[in-house]
Amino acid sequence: KALREGQSGIERIPHAGENQPAFSAEIRDFDFLNALERRAALPGQLRIMARRAGVRSPFALQAGIVAALEAWETAGLHQTPIPADRLGLVVAGNNLTGKHAYGLYPKFLKNPSHLPGSCALRLQDTDHVGVLTEIFRIRGEGYTVGGASASGNIGIINASRLIELGAVDACIVVGALTDLPPLEKQAYFNIGAMVGQQSGDPKLVCRPFDENHKGFAYGQGSACIILETESSVRRRKAGILAELVGYDLKLDANSSSDPREEGQVLVIENAIRRAALQCRDIAYVNAHATGSPLGDRTELRALRRALGRSFARIWVNATKALTGHCLCAAGVIEAVATVIQMAGNFVHPNINLSRAIDPDCRLVGTRAEVAKIDFALSNGFGFGGFNTSIVLANPNR
Repeated sequence: KALREGQSGIERIPHAGENQPAFSAEIRDFDFLNALERRAALPGQLRIMARRAGVRSPFALQAGIVAALEAWETAGLHQTPIPADRLGLVVAGNNLTGKHAYGLYPKFLKNPSHLPGSCALRLQDTDHVGVLTEIFRIRGEGYTVGGASASGNIGIINASRLIELGAVDACIVVGALTDLPPLEKQAYFNIGAMVGQQSGDPKLVCRPFDENHKGFAYGQGSACIILETESSVRRRKAGILAELVGYDLKLDANSSSDPREEGQVLVIENAIRRAALQCRDIAYVNAHATGSPLGDRTELRALRRALGRSFARIWVNATKALTGHCLCAAGVIEAVATVIQMAGNFVHPNINLSRAIDPDCRLVGTRAEVAKIDFALSNGFGFGGFNTSIVLANPNR
Protein backbone atom coordinates (compact mmCIF):
# COMPACT_ATOMS: atom_id res chain seq x y z
CA LYS A 1 0.00 0.00 0.00
CA ALA A 2 2.82 2.39 0.88
CA LEU A 3 4.62 1.64 -2.39
CA ARG A 4 1.53 2.13 -4.53
CA GLU A 5 0.56 5.34 -2.76
CA GLY A 6 4.08 6.70 -2.54
CA GLN A 7 4.14 7.00 1.24
CA SER A 8 7.48 8.22 2.56
CA GLY A 9 8.86 7.28 5.97
CA ILE A 10 11.38 10.14 6.05
CA GLU A 11 11.11 12.51 9.03
CA ARG A 12 13.10 15.33 10.52
CA ILE A 13 15.63 14.30 13.19
CA PRO A 14 14.77 16.20 16.40
CA HIS A 15 17.38 18.69 17.66
CA ALA A 16 19.72 18.19 14.68
CA GLY A 17 22.35 20.90 14.44
CA GLU A 18 23.18 22.99 11.39
CA ASN A 19 26.14 20.81 10.41
CA GLN A 20 24.55 17.46 11.23
CA PRO A 21 22.31 14.99 9.38
CA ALA A 22 18.76 16.35 9.64
CA PHE A 23 16.50 13.69 8.10
CA SER A 24 16.03 9.94 8.37
CA ALA A 25 13.49 7.15 7.93
CA GLU A 26 13.98 5.24 11.17
CA ILE A 27 11.79 2.51 12.66
CA ARG A 28 9.73 3.96 15.48
CA ASP A 29 8.23 2.16 18.48
CA PHE A 30 9.61 -1.28 17.55
CA ASP A 31 8.52 -3.99 19.99
CA PHE A 32 10.21 -7.33 19.43
CA LEU A 33 7.80 -9.36 21.57
CA ASN A 34 4.73 -7.85 19.89
CA ALA A 35 6.27 -8.62 16.51
CA LEU A 36 6.69 -12.26 17.56
CA GLU A 37 3.04 -12.41 18.60
CA ARG A 38 2.00 -11.47 15.08
CA ARG A 39 3.61 -14.68 13.82
CA ALA A 40 1.02 -16.80 15.64
CA ALA A 41 0.69 -19.18 12.68
CA LEU A 42 4.23 -20.45 13.26
CA PRO A 43 4.86 -23.42 15.59
CA GLY A 44 5.08 -22.51 19.26
CA GLN A 45 8.54 -24.02 19.65
CA LEU A 46 9.92 -21.88 16.82
CA ARG A 47 8.53 -18.73 18.43
CA ILE A 48 9.96 -19.79 21.79
CA MET A 49 13.38 -20.22 20.19
CA ALA A 50 13.08 -16.81 18.51
CA ARG A 51 12.13 -15.18 21.80
CA ARG A 52 14.93 -16.87 23.72
CA ALA A 53 17.57 -15.99 21.13
CA GLY A 54 16.36 -12.48 20.37
CA VAL A 55 14.99 -10.93 23.52
CA ARG A 56 18.40 -9.63 24.66
CA SER A 57 19.79 -9.12 21.16
CA PRO A 58 20.56 -5.68 19.71
CA PHE A 59 17.80 -3.95 17.77
CA ALA A 60 19.36 -4.67 14.37
CA LEU A 61 19.41 -8.42 15.01
CA GLN A 62 15.85 -8.39 16.38
CA ALA A 63 14.70 -6.75 13.14
CA GLY A 64 16.45 -9.47 11.12
CA ILE A 65 14.78 -12.20 13.19
CA VAL A 66 11.33 -10.71 12.63
CA ALA A 67 11.92 -10.38 8.87
CA ALA A 68 13.18 -13.98 8.65
CA LEU A 69 10.18 -15.32 10.58
CA GLU A 70 7.78 -13.63 8.17
CA ALA A 71 9.64 -15.02 5.15
CA TRP A 72 9.72 -18.49 6.73
CA GLU A 73 5.96 -18.39 7.28
CA THR A 74 5.20 -17.03 3.80
CA ALA A 75 7.32 -19.77 2.21
CA GLY A 76 5.48 -22.44 4.23
CA LEU A 77 8.68 -23.89 5.63
CA HIS A 78 6.93 -24.62 8.94
CA GLN A 79 4.45 -26.84 7.06
CA THR A 80 6.68 -28.54 4.50
CA PRO A 81 10.26 -28.23 5.77
CA ILE A 82 13.56 -28.66 3.99
CA PRO A 83 16.22 -30.95 5.58
CA ALA A 84 18.38 -28.84 7.89
CA ASP A 85 21.61 -29.68 6.08
CA ARG A 86 20.08 -28.64 2.74
CA LEU A 87 19.14 -25.17 4.00
CA GLY A 88 21.61 -22.27 3.84
CA LEU A 89 21.82 -18.74 5.20
CA VAL A 90 23.45 -15.58 3.85
CA VAL A 91 23.36 -12.43 5.98
CA ALA A 92 23.93 -9.40 3.76
CA GLY A 93 25.72 -6.62 5.58
CA ASN A 94 28.91 -5.31 7.13
CA ASN A 95 29.65 -3.05 10.13
CA LEU A 96 26.38 -4.21 11.64
CA THR A 97 27.34 -3.75 15.27
CA GLY A 98 28.50 -0.12 15.32
CA LYS A 99 25.51 1.25 17.25
CA HIS A 100 25.73 -1.57 19.80
CA ALA A 101 29.44 -0.94 20.34
CA TYR A 102 28.85 2.81 20.59
CA GLY A 103 26.31 2.21 23.35
CA LEU A 104 28.70 -0.01 25.30
CA TYR A 105 31.64 2.37 25.15
CA PRO A 106 30.67 4.52 28.18
CA LYS A 107 30.38 1.37 30.28
CA PHE A 108 33.79 0.25 29.04
CA LEU A 109 35.36 3.59 29.98
CA LYS A 110 33.84 3.45 33.44
CA ASN A 111 34.90 -0.13 34.18
CA PRO A 112 36.20 -2.41 31.41
CA SER A 113 35.66 -5.55 33.47
CA HIS A 114 31.89 -4.89 33.63
CA LEU A 115 31.30 -5.42 29.92
CA PRO A 116 28.71 -8.17 29.33
CA GLY A 117 30.14 -11.58 28.57
CA SER A 118 28.11 -11.61 25.34
CA CYS A 119 30.21 -8.81 23.83
CA ALA A 120 32.75 -11.14 22.24
CA LEU A 121 29.93 -12.57 20.11
CA ARG A 122 27.63 -9.56 19.79
CA LEU A 123 30.35 -7.31 18.37
CA GLN A 124 30.86 -9.58 15.36
CA ASP A 125 28.66 -9.47 12.27
CA THR A 126 28.55 -13.27 12.39
CA ASP A 127 26.36 -13.07 15.49
CA HIS A 128 23.48 -12.62 13.04
CA VAL A 129 24.38 -15.96 11.45
CA GLY A 130 24.72 -17.81 14.74
CA VAL A 131 21.43 -16.57 16.17
CA LEU A 132 19.41 -17.16 13.00
CA THR A 133 20.80 -20.66 12.48
CA GLU A 134 19.96 -21.51 16.07
CA ILE A 135 16.37 -20.31 15.71
CA PHE A 136 15.71 -22.05 12.40
CA ARG A 137 17.95 -25.08 12.95
CA ILE A 138 19.95 -24.37 9.79
CA ARG A 139 22.83 -26.80 9.23
CA GLY A 140 23.76 -26.11 5.62
CA GLU A 141 26.28 -23.56 4.37
CA GLY A 142 26.18 -19.94 5.42
CA TYR A 143 28.10 -16.74 6.09
CA THR A 144 27.94 -12.94 6.04
CA VAL A 145 28.78 -10.92 2.94
CA GLY A 146 29.63 -7.23 2.89
CA GLY A 147 29.85 -4.79 0.04
CA ALA A 148 28.64 -1.51 1.54
CA SER A 149 25.38 -0.42 -0.13
CA ALA A 150 25.63 -3.30 -2.62
CA SER A 151 25.54 -5.89 0.19
CA GLY A 152 21.90 -6.85 -0.37
CA ASN A 153 22.39 -7.79 -4.00
CA ILE A 154 25.68 -9.50 -3.16
CA GLY A 155 23.79 -11.60 -0.60
CA ILE A 156 21.21 -12.60 -3.21
CA ILE A 157 23.93 -13.46 -5.72
CA ASN A 158 25.88 -15.59 -3.24
CA ALA A 159 22.74 -17.45 -2.17
CA SER A 160 22.00 -18.23 -5.80
CA ARG A 161 25.53 -19.54 -6.28
CA LEU A 162 25.16 -21.88 -3.29
CA ILE A 163 22.04 -23.29 -4.91
CA GLU A 164 23.64 -23.52 -8.36
CA LEU A 165 26.59 -25.44 -6.88
CA GLY A 166 24.20 -27.94 -5.30
CA ALA A 167 25.35 -27.07 -1.78
CA VAL A 168 21.78 -26.33 -0.63
CA ASP A 169 18.21 -26.67 -1.88
CA ALA A 170 17.16 -23.32 -0.44
CA CYS A 171 18.89 -20.32 1.08
CA ILE A 172 17.59 -17.61 3.38
CA VAL A 173 18.93 -14.15 2.52
CA VAL A 174 18.60 -11.54 5.27
CA GLY A 175 19.27 -7.93 4.39
CA ALA A 176 20.53 -6.83 7.80
CA LEU A 177 19.39 -3.54 9.31
CA THR A 178 22.22 -1.01 9.45
CA ASP A 179 21.79 0.72 12.80
CA LEU A 180 24.16 3.66 12.39
CA PRO A 181 25.73 5.25 15.47
CA PRO A 182 26.01 9.06 15.50
CA LEU A 183 29.67 8.89 14.46
CA GLU A 184 28.89 7.03 11.21
CA LYS A 185 25.91 9.24 10.40
CA GLN A 186 28.14 12.27 10.74
CA ALA A 187 30.80 10.68 8.54
CA TYR A 188 28.32 10.20 5.70
CA PHE A 189 27.16 13.77 6.16
CA ASN A 190 30.69 15.18 6.17
CA ILE A 191 31.52 13.70 2.76
CA GLY A 192 28.35 15.18 1.29
CA ALA A 193 26.52 11.89 0.77
CA MET A 194 23.71 12.58 3.24
CA VAL A 195 21.22 15.40 2.89
CA GLY A 196 21.51 18.21 5.45
CA GLN A 197 19.29 20.92 6.88
CA GLN A 198 16.47 22.14 4.64
CA SER A 199 13.22 23.89 5.38
CA GLY A 200 9.82 22.49 4.50
CA ASP A 201 8.35 19.00 4.40
CA PRO A 202 10.85 16.26 5.41
CA LYS A 203 9.22 13.88 2.94
CA LEU A 204 10.40 16.08 0.06
CA VAL A 205 14.11 16.12 0.86
CA CYS A 206 15.18 12.87 -0.83
CA ARG A 207 14.91 13.58 -4.55
CA PRO A 208 16.45 10.86 -6.76
CA PHE A 209 16.77 11.88 -10.43
CA ASP A 210 15.54 15.41 -9.73
CA GLU A 211 17.56 18.54 -10.52
CA ASN A 212 17.29 19.47 -6.84
CA HIS A 213 18.81 16.24 -5.48
CA LYS A 214 21.25 16.83 -2.62
CA GLY A 215 21.99 13.43 -1.10
CA PHE A 216 20.33 10.52 0.66
CA ALA A 217 18.30 10.30 3.83
CA TYR A 218 19.32 7.47 6.16
CA GLY A 219 16.80 4.64 6.31
CA GLN A 220 16.35 1.72 8.69
CA GLY A 221 14.96 -1.58 7.53
CA SER A 222 15.51 -5.29 7.30
CA ALA A 223 14.13 -7.65 4.67
CA CYS A 224 14.36 -11.35 3.98
CA ILE A 225 13.84 -13.45 0.88
CA ILE A 226 14.16 -17.20 0.42
CA LEU A 227 15.71 -18.56 -2.74
CA GLU A 228 14.86 -22.16 -3.57
CA THR A 229 15.38 -24.57 -6.42
CA GLU A 230 12.37 -25.04 -8.65
CA SER A 231 12.35 -28.78 -7.96
CA SER A 232 12.23 -28.15 -4.20
CA VAL A 233 9.41 -25.64 -4.59
CA ARG A 234 7.39 -28.10 -6.69
CA ARG A 235 8.00 -30.91 -4.21
CA ARG A 236 6.79 -28.76 -1.33
CA LYS A 237 3.93 -27.32 -3.42
CA ALA A 238 4.97 -23.88 -2.31
CA GLY A 239 4.13 -20.65 -4.11
CA ILE A 240 6.60 -18.84 -6.36
CA LEU A 241 6.66 -15.06 -6.06
CA ALA A 242 9.42 -14.44 -8.60
CA GLU A 243 12.38 -16.07 -10.31
CA LEU A 244 15.99 -14.91 -10.14
CA VAL A 245 17.13 -15.36 -13.73
CA GLY A 246 20.26 -13.24 -14.00
CA TYR A 247 22.87 -11.35 -12.03
CA ASP A 248 26.37 -9.93 -12.12
CA LEU A 249 28.88 -8.59 -9.62
CA LYS A 250 32.01 -6.69 -10.57
CA LEU A 251 34.57 -4.50 -8.80
CA ASP A 252 35.88 -1.17 -10.08
CA ALA A 253 39.45 -1.19 -8.74
CA ASN A 254 38.26 1.94 -6.95
CA SER A 255 38.58 2.63 -3.22
CA SER A 256 36.68 5.92 -3.27
CA SER A 257 33.02 6.80 -2.83
CA ASP A 258 32.70 7.98 -6.44
CA PRO A 259 30.80 5.68 -8.82
CA ARG A 260 32.25 4.47 -12.11
CA GLU A 261 30.04 4.35 -15.17
CA GLU A 262 31.99 1.57 -16.91
CA GLY A 263 31.50 -0.90 -14.06
CA GLN A 264 27.78 -0.18 -13.86
CA VAL A 265 27.33 -0.67 -17.60
CA LEU A 266 29.16 -4.00 -17.42
CA VAL A 267 27.04 -5.54 -14.64
CA ILE A 268 23.75 -4.42 -16.23
CA GLU A 269 24.75 -5.91 -19.59
CA ASN A 270 26.05 -9.13 -18.04
CA ALA A 271 23.00 -9.65 -15.84
CA ILE A 272 20.68 -9.36 -18.84
CA ARG A 273 22.93 -11.65 -20.89
CA ARG A 274 23.06 -14.24 -18.10
CA ALA A 275 19.26 -14.22 -18.04
CA ALA A 276 19.31 -15.03 -21.78
CA LEU A 277 17.29 -11.89 -22.46
CA GLN A 278 17.47 -8.88 -24.74
CA CYS A 279 17.28 -5.31 -23.45
CA ARG A 280 13.82 -5.00 -24.97
CA ASP A 281 12.60 -7.71 -22.57
CA ILE A 282 13.23 -5.53 -19.49
CA ALA A 283 10.08 -3.62 -18.51
CA TYR A 284 11.23 -1.93 -15.31
CA VAL A 285 14.37 -0.87 -13.44
CA ASN A 286 14.51 -0.41 -9.67
CA ALA A 287 17.44 1.96 -9.65
CA HIS A 288 20.07 2.27 -6.94
CA ALA A 289 19.36 6.03 -7.07
CA THR A 290 20.14 7.49 -3.66
CA GLY A 291 19.50 11.14 -4.46
CA SER A 292 23.22 11.87 -4.81
CA PRO A 293 23.80 14.18 -7.82
CA LEU A 294 26.88 12.29 -9.06
CA GLY A 295 25.41 8.88 -8.33
CA ASP A 296 22.06 9.54 -10.02
CA ARG A 297 23.62 10.98 -13.17
CA THR A 298 26.18 8.19 -13.42
CA GLU A 299 23.51 5.50 -13.11
CA LEU A 300 21.27 7.04 -15.79
CA ARG A 301 24.22 7.32 -18.17
CA ALA A 302 25.04 3.67 -17.48
CA LEU A 303 21.44 2.61 -18.08
CA ARG A 304 21.34 4.58 -21.33
CA ARG A 305 24.48 2.87 -22.58
CA ALA A 306 23.57 -0.64 -21.39
CA LEU A 307 19.94 -0.60 -22.54
CA GLY A 308 20.53 1.15 -25.84
CA ARG A 309 17.40 1.88 -27.87
CA SER A 310 15.22 0.33 -25.15
CA PHE A 311 16.29 2.97 -22.59
CA ALA A 312 13.51 5.44 -23.38
CA ARG A 313 10.63 2.98 -22.96
CA ILE A 314 11.63 1.17 -19.70
CA TRP A 315 10.04 2.37 -16.47
CA VAL A 316 12.56 3.58 -13.84
CA ASN A 317 11.91 4.51 -10.21
CA ALA A 318 13.77 4.89 -6.91
CA THR A 319 12.47 3.16 -3.77
CA LYS A 320 14.92 5.08 -1.57
CA ALA A 321 12.79 8.23 -1.92
CA LEU A 322 10.21 6.36 0.20
CA THR A 323 12.33 4.25 2.55
CA GLY A 324 15.48 6.31 2.81
CA HIS A 325 18.76 4.59 2.01
CA CYS A 326 18.80 1.39 4.08
CA LEU A 327 22.48 0.84 3.22
CA CYS A 328 23.42 -2.85 3.61
CA ALA A 329 19.79 -4.00 3.47
CA ALA A 330 18.85 -1.83 0.49
CA GLY A 331 19.33 -4.51 -2.18
CA VAL A 332 17.07 -7.03 -0.43
CA ILE A 333 14.46 -4.40 0.44
CA GLU A 334 14.41 -3.22 -3.18
CA ALA A 335 14.19 -6.79 -4.49
CA VAL A 336 11.09 -7.17 -2.30
CA ALA A 337 9.72 -3.87 -3.64
CA THR A 338 10.35 -5.08 -7.19
CA VAL A 339 8.50 -8.37 -6.60
CA ILE A 340 5.55 -6.51 -5.04
CA GLN A 341 5.27 -4.24 -8.09
CA MET A 342 5.65 -7.18 -10.44
CA ALA A 343 2.84 -9.06 -8.73
CA GLY A 344 0.62 -5.98 -8.47
CA ASN A 345 1.08 -4.80 -12.07
CA PHE A 346 2.21 -1.30 -11.11
CA VAL A 347 5.31 0.85 -10.69
CA HIS A 348 5.49 3.06 -7.64
CA PRO A 349 5.87 6.83 -7.99
CA ASN A 350 9.00 8.92 -7.84
CA ILE A 351 7.32 11.13 -5.28
CA ASN A 352 9.72 14.08 -5.43
CA LEU A 353 10.35 14.27 -9.15
CA SER A 354 9.73 17.83 -10.36
CA ARG A 355 12.49 18.39 -12.92
CA ALA A 356 14.06 15.21 -14.25
CA ILE A 357 17.81 15.24 -14.83
CA ASP A 358 17.30 13.22 -18.04
CA PRO A 359 14.08 13.93 -19.98
CA ASP A 360 14.71 10.94 -22.25
CA CYS A 361 14.40 8.45 -19.38
CA ARG A 362 10.94 7.01 -18.67
CA LEU A 363 10.96 7.97 -15.02
CA VAL A 364 7.74 7.23 -13.16
CA GLY A 365 6.03 10.50 -12.21
CA THR A 366 4.57 11.47 -8.87
CA ARG A 367 1.76 8.89 -9.13
CA ALA A 368 1.92 5.14 -9.58
CA GLU A 369 1.45 3.76 -13.08
CA VAL A 370 -0.13 0.54 -14.27
CA ALA A 371 2.60 -1.67 -15.71
CA LYS A 372 2.90 -5.30 -16.78
CA ILE A 373 6.34 -6.41 -15.67
CA ASP A 374 7.63 -9.71 -17.01
CA PHE A 375 11.29 -8.94 -16.34
CA ALA A 376 12.80 -6.35 -14.01
CA LEU A 377 16.30 -5.15 -13.25
CA SER A 378 17.41 -4.06 -9.77
CA ASN A 379 20.73 -2.29 -9.29
CA GLY A 380 22.94 -2.00 -6.21
CA PHE A 381 26.20 -0.06 -6.02
CA GLY A 382 28.50 0.47 -3.05
CA PHE A 383 31.38 2.63 -1.87
CA GLY A 384 34.68 0.96 -2.70
CA GLY A 385 33.75 0.06 -6.26
CA PHE A 386 31.02 -2.57 -5.80
CA ASN A 387 28.69 -2.94 -8.79
CA THR A 388 25.77 -5.37 -8.87
CA SER A 389 22.66 -5.96 -10.91
CA ILE A 390 20.04 -8.69 -10.70
CA VAL A 391 17.21 -9.67 -13.05
CA LEU A 392 13.90 -10.91 -11.65
CA ALA A 393 11.18 -12.64 -13.68
CA ASN A 394 7.43 -12.77 -13.16
CA PRO A 395 6.42 -16.44 -12.75
CA ASN A 396 3.08 -15.65 -14.43
CA ARG A 397 4.61 -14.12 -17.54
